[in-house]
Amino acid sequence: MKHRTHLLLIDPQNDFCDLPAEWCPLDPLSGARLGPALPVPGAHADMQRVAQLIDAAGGGLDQITVTLDSHHRIDIAHPAFWSAPLGEPVPPFTAITAAQVRAGQWRPREAGALPRALAYLDELEARGRYTLMVWPVHCEIGSWGHNVHSAVRAAYNRWEEATLTSVHKVVKGDNPWTEHYSALLAEVPDADDPDTQLNRALIERLDEADLILVAGEASSHCVKATTEHLVANLGGRPDRVVLLTDCMSPVAGFEAQHAAFLADMRARGVRLATSKDVASLLPV
Repeated sequence: MKHRTHLLLIDPQNDFCDLPAEWCPLDPLSGARLGPALPVPGAHADMQRVAQLIDAAGGGLDQITVTLDSHHRIDIAHPAFWSAPLGEPVPPFTAITAAQVRAGQWRPREAGALPRALAYLDELEARGRYTLMVWPVHCEIGSWGHNVHSAVRAAYNRWEEATLTSVHKVVKGDNPWTEHYSALLAEVPDADDPDTQLNRALIERLDEADLILVAGEASSHCVKATTEHLVANLGGRPDRVVLLTDCMSPVAGFEAQHAAFLADMRARGVRLATSKDVASLLPV
């Protein structure tokens, strides 16, 4: 039986990459150079290594899945949703708790959103995984920042043409009422939105593989959450999952979460390797 390898590439998008200026185009309206909204230190080099892996592995990769963080500008985790008591803007990287909202420290700019926002914060905090973080507007649908890193896209385009297989794209995050770090499950699923609930189709697709290579951004958040849900829902054999440690990096200031994630996954039986380690094992 053929050994099947699946590359799961999480959010390899411009807004998460610390791109050099020459990789960033000019805005035709303002003439200013565009730049990533939420650059992860090391992500540009990570994505170049991912592209090299795809080219080196060639037909040794049977499937590639790319997840795409996809947001609206008005989102419960974006600044425009919130304000301070006198209408002052909420700066990015502000953590917001239910207690603070009840105390009036922060409030939704749309008054009618308060009950739903509080219900969300209460449930999020009860789950104990994250506190709501107000991120810079990022991966806005239709924007340059939402696009895939150019080297990665060029590499998987070559792979598609060589193998006559399409890269599977998975969109996550377009429900503005819940954070959606994981490609498999929103932090607080919306009962009226199937796209926020457990993505069983993707789990089944990944479960067909003998080897699941995981790369992407950021290891402190979206890679971490996706891998946690993947390992929890796979049909056994967590050793099939390999984290490509040189193809992921944490958001600045969240290095401890990155380290704890890798340690936890190793303890659960997930393997850690570099892209060069893996490339040498795959048939071409």
